[in-house]
Parts: sequence; structure tokens; C-alpha cells
Amino acid sequence: MIHDLVHGFYGDIRRDPALGPIFNRVVADDWDAHLAKMCDFWSSVLLMTGRFKGSPMVAHARIAEIRPTHFARWLHLFRQSAERLCPPAAAALFVAKSEMIAQSLQMGIAASRGELPPSRPKPEGSA
Repeated sequence: MIHDLVHGFYGDIRRDPALGPIFNRVVADDWDAHLAKMCDFWSSVLLMTGRFKGSPMVAHARIAEIRPTHFARWLHLFRQSAERLCPPAAAALFVAKSEMIAQSLQMGIAASRGELPPSRPKPEGSA
């Protein structure tokens, strides 16, 4: 199921007008290796196999044009693929994990760019 979702989803990504150009530039001619890495990633995330070795934050932070709109589009396509290719319970698990991962990546990228909002001061009298 992981293989089918990863390959189906990235097939959609490659054709997407917003995300395709970014992925096709970054991944270039190494799609087989990228897809294998993504299968290992999802195997590690969902099945705790430990197969994935990599630094997703570093890889994503290097791509200067990534914006929150790209993550929103990625999540939309991922949800569509999961719902199309997986049984409902599995699709829900994939989607929930993808949303947590996207949020974490966005926060990390924002922090690396110095784009986080300043922390709010604590109200007077609070500990």
C-alpha cells in the first residue's frame, strides 16, 4: 500500500502545475531513488521500520521557493491520492501523519529563514 500511494501520489505531483516544476527540478533524473526513499520514509513513519535515513528538514529548507501555499497544495494532492488508493482507515492515518509532518516542516523552514513571529510576552502576574 505504501508503494502504491507513494508512486501514485508522486505521479500526480510531477504533473501538477504548481508543484511539478519544483519537484522535477530538485529530483531531476533521480526519480527512482526519490521514490524508494519516500517508500522508506513512510515505512518508517507508519510501521516504525527504521528504513528511512535522511534529513527531511534540511532537504526542504534548501529549496528557497517553498511557501505555505506549496504545502497546502501538497497536502491536498496527498489527501486525494490516499483516499483514492487506500482503504478509508489507512487513508485517514496517512493524511493525519502528513498533516503533522507538513506542519513540522513549515515551522522548521520558517525558523531557518527567521520568519517566525516573535513570541508574545506573558501577561502581567503570570508565572
